[in-house]
Amino acid sequence: MLNKLLGINCFFLSFVLISVMIITGCSPVGPDYTPPEKDVSANWHTQLEEGLIAEEIDPNILAQWWTVLNDSKLTSLIERAKMNNIDLKIAVERIRESRARRAIAEASLYPNLNVSGSATKSRTRNVSETTSQYSANFDAGWEMDFFGGIHRSVEAANADLQVSQENMYNTLVSLLAEVALNYVEIRTFQARINSVQSSISLQDETYQLTLWRNEAQIIDELAVQQARYNLESSRSQIPSLLAGLEQSINGLSTLLGEEPGKLQEELQTFEPVPTAPKNVAIGVPADIIRRRPDIRGAERSLAAQTARIGVAAARLYPSFTLNGSLGLNADSISDISSGSWLLSGGPRFSWPIFDAGAIKQNINVQSAIADEYLLQYKSVVLSALQEVENDLVSYIRELQRRENLRQATAAAQAAAQLASHKYESGLTDFTTVLDTQRSLLSFQDQLAQSDGAVTSNLIRLYKALGGGWDSLDSN
Repeated sequence: MLNKLLGINCFFLSFVLISVMIITGCSPVGPDYTPPEKDVSANWHTQLEEGLIAEEIDPNILAQWWTVLNDSKLTSLIERAKMNNIDLKIAVERIRESRARRAIAEASLYPNLNVSGSATKSRTRNVSETTSQYSANFDAGWEMDFFGGIHRSVEAANADLQVSQENMYNTLVSLLAEVALNYVEIRTFQARINSVQSSISLQDETYQLTLWRNEAQIIDELAVQQARYNLESSRSQIPSLLAGLEQSINGLSTLLGEEPGKLQEELQTFEPVPTAPKNVAIGVPADIIRRRPDIRGAERSLAAQTARIGVAAARLYPSFTLNGSLGLNADSISDISSGSWLLSGGPRFSWPIFDAGAIKQNINVQSAIADEYLLQYKSVVLSALQEVENDLVSYIRELQRRENLRQATAAAQAAAQLASHKYESGLTDFTTVLDTQRSLLSFQDQLAQSDGAVTSNLIRLYKALGGGWDSLDSN
């Protein structure tokens, strides 16, 4: 009888399997993913000049773009940030989480095996006899993924893992740029402090000169006080610049995963702002789509959501499960080998016949979300292209502005020297000396800030180009 039942079950199962295979061809339901078209301009809108060229970027240079600045201290700080930054470590942990979630999804492709056992003793009231019951069970189940719902969930989990990886790369791109920008800001503050101190030295000489000329009754007290407020005004800039310098160093410490203040001694020696190279290759717009982690991550999010449409669509169809159970019951441990055995097994299927359209509406929900991800992808692409175009303009215009400031600073320095000499010779009034010294300090400070802005704009440009994210793989 048992053999007959097993034979009927096998026949029924074979019939169902063959029928489903004929109907579905064993292909997962739902749309197959197709990457969105990369419809971008062939060239940049911004007219390239000031050393920018649309040549293909050397992958090694883009991967470690900070090396073009030729600053060993910056290189050391970046390496430390890659090892110790907290946000980067969080992004790595999220990759580990996504790997585990993918493994959970893949586990659904395989049978489930369970073993259970029990031992019970019972006694009836007013009866001294105690009865024992021992049992052991071995259960197995396997969901047959005929319509690909499980495969689609694995596909989605795999794409989610890739999203986590791209997010980690994007975190790395932002981190390295922020480290470099903070470092340039530190050197810019130091250059500005040097500039003010240089002007203070010049203005102090002028102040001492007015004191001497006043004591000699060559000039009156007015010139002395004018020289003094000019000097003190310059001195008043130092505390705010020092505060900005310390804040930038503290910000850099945080990026390196260190306590604020630990870099103060390391960076106390004033060094010049790193200078940009003469020529910079930037590639073409299509390179950005292939390169930037945020664009790649948005594309993988779209792929994951497309797979989830298939997961939802698979619920429209019946699900088939193979179940089997082997059980053993005995009254004592010694009788375990001769106890009663129970063997059962066979296929099971379920099919949602009526759900008031809930499954179809869920498919519509997942499809709408996929459309949202497609629009988000297009938005990320447009934002990336805008970012590059803006950084190109900023870099070019700041280079031109810096050249103008260099000429203005040179002219202001010459004017300050001429005014000082003419004043000492009695050929001009003291107001002219004060004006030229104030102008010189202003132009020197603007030039120092422009030096930092040029390098900072280049750093932002490399970030916009997606540089630096694969440098983690080589360490």
